[in-house]
Amino acid sequence: MSTAEPSVFTRIIERELPSTILFEDDRLIAIIPLQKLAAVHILVIPKVAEFANVTELAAGDPQLLADLVARSQALADEYCGGQYRLVFNTGAAAGQTVFHVHAHVLGGALEEGSLAG
Repeated sequence: MSTAEPSVFTRIIERELPSTILFEDDRLIAIIPLQKLAAVHILVIPKVAEFANVTELAAGDPQLLADLVARSQALADEYCGGQYRLVFNTGAAAGQTVFHVHAHVLGGALEEGSLAG
């Protein structure tokens, strides 16, 4: 059994922390982050915590990655007319701060700041 603390996303999934949830099913959850980096900024997060980044997800569960991308498109269609950027930060030097794989759906103008997350 792991002694690592659960990620902020695991705590949101388990309803230990509040969040604005835009979508949820048995495998994915989509939320609005506290710090928005674009006019539309949505995080799409697998409910499993075993993958730290998109490369691990692609190798370990390619169908879940495909579902994540499809859900990202559906959310972009709904919230920003289907025009968006899909960003995965992989590694601390690339701006990843939460090591539970997640995608940033960004639509509209970028805000000042980095794409941390």
